[in-house]
Amino acid sequence: MNELILVLDFGGQYKELICNSIRNLAVYAEIRPGSTPIEEIKRLAPLGIILTGGPDSVYLPDAKKADPEIFSLGIPILGICYGMHLICHLLGGKVGPGEIGEYGRTKVKVLAPSILFSSGTSNVISSNPIARNLIAGNSISSNPIASNLIAGKNLKVLMSHRDSVHRLPPGFTLTAATRNCPAAFENTGKKLYGLQFHPETKHTDSGKEMLKQFLFSVCGAKGDYRLDDYLAAQIKKIRAKVGDKKILLALSGGVDSSVLAFLLAKALPGQLVSIFVDHGLMRLNEGDEIERLFSAQKFALIRVNAKERFLKKLAGVTDPEQKRKIIGNEFIRVFEEEAKKISGIEFLAQGTIYPDIVESGGTYGAVIKSHHNVGGLPEKLKFHEVIEPLSGLFKDEVREIGRKLKLPATLVNRQPFPGPGLAIRVIGEVTEEKLTILLKADAILREEVKSLRRRPSQYFALITDSKSVGIKGDERTFDKVIALRAVTTDDFMTCEYTALPHKFLRRVSMRITSEIPEVSRVVYDITSKPPATVEWE
Repeated sequence: MNELILVLDFGGQYKELICNSIRNLAVYAEIRPGSTPIEEIKRLAPLGIILTGGPDSVYLPDAKKADPEIFSLGIPILGICYGMHLICHLLGGKVGPGEIGEYGRTKVKVLAPSILFSSGTSNVISSNPIARNLIAGNSISSNPIASNLIAGKNLKVLMSHRDSVHRLPPGFTLTAATRNCPAAFENTGKKLYGLQFHPETKHTDSGKEMLKQFLFSVCGAKGDYRLDDYLAAQIKKIRAKVGDKKILLALSGGVDSSVLAFLLAKALPGQLVSIFVDHGLMRLNEGDEIERLFSAQKFALIRVNAKERFLKKLAGVTDPEQKRKIIGNEFIRVFEEEAKKISGIEFLAQGTIYPDIVESGGTYGAVIKSHHNVGGLPEKLKFHEVIEPLSGLFKDEVREIGRKLKLPATLVNRQPFPGPGLAIRVIGEVTEEKLTILLKADAILREEVKSLRRRPSQYFALITDSKSVGIKGDERTFDKVIALRAVTTDDFMTCEYTALPHKFLRRVSMRITSEIPEVSRVVYDITSKPPATVEWE
């Protein structure tokens, strides 16, 4: 058994980043609902507990809460954002609306030595009355904390909150603050720590080091989590569950389903049948490329050309959630039909990964978008069971599993492509005309990206549902608008837009408007995630 850090979820947008960051430090972490019963927590016996952020105000009657008994278990606890408020509220402090909210990168100064801020700082707050009041548990002054109060270390951190701590719980020490509110507190005797900011994001200076300090210095972790162990455990589970039956894989040709194909082929030699449903929503020539690549592998491949079927189902549909659900449902229907033609098929395998579940409303999370293989599944399936061996992994972990299984580098490093395909890159109704235009525009972008030394993590074109006035050959036009999107990310859960060179963008725009008569304008999306998602729909 691996050492366990339990991440209790209260609806925070970064809960999966917390979990992934911990695993990247070689400590296994799992996400469970914040309401997980105390007996279950005792059974799991985690080395430490992390309380996530969340959208609630902790002082409201219907706010999500943890069982207060967790603070008497002797298990180290780190509360992040809402998690910090929860510690404060349940242990006798006070949380309330702040004078102002703090969003984005914010300056924090360290007030006192803390194991989380391990570089060492002197306690410089004893001579200041506002700082003394904070430590003594008194209400925070409504006046901003003057910047000259704190002569300690400066940090830039990611904040995202309106509420703040107004009075510390008894026995707690304030260790960091912004000009507006407490940023960190702790009770070292009980091993309880709170951070108002998000150390799990790359936007927080030394955030990884803070998590590392909590894991190894506070919780005493040894770092025994290895993907090799996960791989071996999944192979064992798959063999035990499937036995000598055949298993049907929903193969898209993307990283996740490709890695799963090789994993299943290793676990169940001769029992895997992969079905590639070409819904007509792939990139230019991609269906042929996928068929060529996987036909050479040691498992059966069936290609189903279903473009007309999918387009018919999507006719007149403009709502993106409805598109995803239609595509998810139709995928399953196709698999069921194909399974009937093959004897012994009882199981369906999907390359679902953890971010798919999170964005589809897993645990306490709001539904950001239903992934066709999660929120889009029909209620009744004609398979004995759906198997998703990668559903606990993040994208970087899936790629690493792929390398261990010796997948071709072209597959392992392939940029993500959504399961619903171009249906969610065609804004509004999906039509043959729009698809034809988008295929050409996307192919031009992908061709030009090859000339870049440093390529974005993900890049694509999409066709908007707008038209724009233009001029071609001295004539007025009123044609389609193409948007380009390129992002840089390590984890595909947050991202920054890629600042592509203007010369490059100009060249791509000129090619698209020159080579595609139906397009009169090209725009570039410069929004990061959050507040946007990578895809537009």
